Amino acid sequence: MRSALSPWNDRKINDRKIEELIGNLLRAAGVLLSALVVFIGGIVYLSRHGGPADYRNFHGEPSQLRTISGVLGETLAFQGRAIVQLGLLLLIATPVARVALSILGFAAERDWMYVAFAATVFAILIYSLFGS
Repeated sequence: MRSALSPWNDRKINDRKIEELIGNLLRAAGVLLSALVVFIGGIVYLSRHGGPADYRNFHGEPSQLRTISGVLGETLAFQGRAIVQLGLLLLIATPVARVALSILGFAAERDWMYVAFAATVFAILIYSLFGS
């Protein structure tokens, strides 16, 4: 039974608050933060390697930038490509965080069917990111 002081009493207020929270997360923490990090990484990279590009040979990313720990380590060393990679990781993490917040919101509403659906989507996202 829900108490009179519970913030989850009015479903309309609850749904609106959850939608605002998720929207703000996507706008501020997700897209804007990742764009800022990519921009800073681009400035760092161009300031160090801003000469003309050689497009005759393809050079992939170094192996240390293919893992999350490698990206974080190179970011701490203030490497431009790693900072750009970190920004892209933040952008990828945005929808994952949205699904996680949805699970919490549905659990707070005690809507177990939607918790199960969102948890399934979350498990698929996590498996697709780390399972291979």
